[in-house]
Amino acid sequence: MTAPPSHRTGPLRGRPARTWAGFAGAAVLLFAVAPLALSDFRLSLLAKYLCTALVAVGICLAWGRGGLLTLGQGVFFGLGGYAMAMHLKLADAGPGNLPDFMQLYGSATELPWWWRPFANPLFAVAATVLLPMAVAALLGLFVFRRRVKGAYFAILSQALASAFAIWLVGQQATTGGTNGLTDIQGFFGYALDDPVNQRMVYFLIAAALLLVVALVRQLVHSRFGELLVAVRDSEERVRFLGYDPANVKLVAYVVAAGTAGLAGALFVPAVGIISPALVGIVPSIEFVIGAAVGGRASLVGAVLGALAVAWARTALSEEFPAAWTYFQGLLFIVALAFLPGGLASLTGALRRRRSTAAGTAQGTADAATPAPVGERA
Repeated sequence: MTAPPSHRTGPLRGRPARTWAGFAGAAVLLFAVAPLALSDFRLSLLAKYLCTALVAVGICLAWGRGGLLTLGQGVFFGLGGYAMAMHLKLADAGPGNLPDFMQLYGSATELPWWWRPFANPLFAVAATVLLPMAVAALLGLFVFRRRVKGAYFAILSQALASAFAIWLVGQQATTGGTNGLTDIQGFFGYALDDPVNQRMVYFLIAAALLLVVALVRQLVHSRFGELLVAVRDSEERVRFLGYDPANVKLVAYVVAAGTAGLAGALFVPAVGIISPALVGIVPSIEFVIGAAVGGRASLVGAVLGALAVAWARTALSEEFPAAWTYFQGLLFIVALAFLPGGLASLTGALRRRRSTAAGTAQGTADAATPAPVGERA
């Protein structure tokens, strides 16, 4: 006899309720508790940390679900950041004027042709996400069609980040070189030196994080998410079933690039700068460390891990300016050595240990209980 429909669907109805409760709790923390509890300086730091968490969400999809170790997310972070910074520098300079660094370092009397479209705010905003996604699509088509995967894909993505940072340094007259694009004063008509506007930027970043987490979560729990896990676990079997694993991995890679580009675009008004030092190999590895420490297979774990690693970087660099990178590396090693699934797997491990202990105690109690007289006979 089958159970009533309400009994069968109860857990399924409870899961969305828990999800909405989690989003509501996160919204209260981000939009109410943090602005009240933190100073303007600490709130601006939290805004920067939330940008790294945005990148971690994409890494969770590509690496945690798809097995794509993306060590080049700094490229897409930088593309989004430079696209936003170019528009803001043009807005600060005013119509018909060159950005300040071009007047100092360059000999050009007119704006380079590839800068001109970024004077349009709609084009610039769209480019912060679409440009990284387009670059990821072109690279992914080349890489995944040739069935490059594993360590080879990780090394290739890291080489791309290095090449991008070197190219930015070499274009001092048009990208600011080593200094990057600095001293950004406004954000679509709002002065960034005003604490009220800085809080507005923080709220924008927090809303973007919640929205991206919701969208990626929906993608993870869809049919595509199941197919992505299948490609990660047994690519040849998925190909035998009639699916093209290259297309599945390409979608995950492009979505991860889009989230990184959005994070870079929001990072610029939060910090007021974008430079090659923020988009090269080291930042790309730091993005991965945050997702790994928190738990690359869990969206919540990846976000919390990215926040924890970013906070640890700030705290350790304040206390140990010359040795904080060693502590950061030690944190990564310890997390992977003792918790391969990240901090998100700690709850599950404790639950399994508790159930094992309970089962052992129950077995011991059953063995100590004397059998009935009839059974002993």
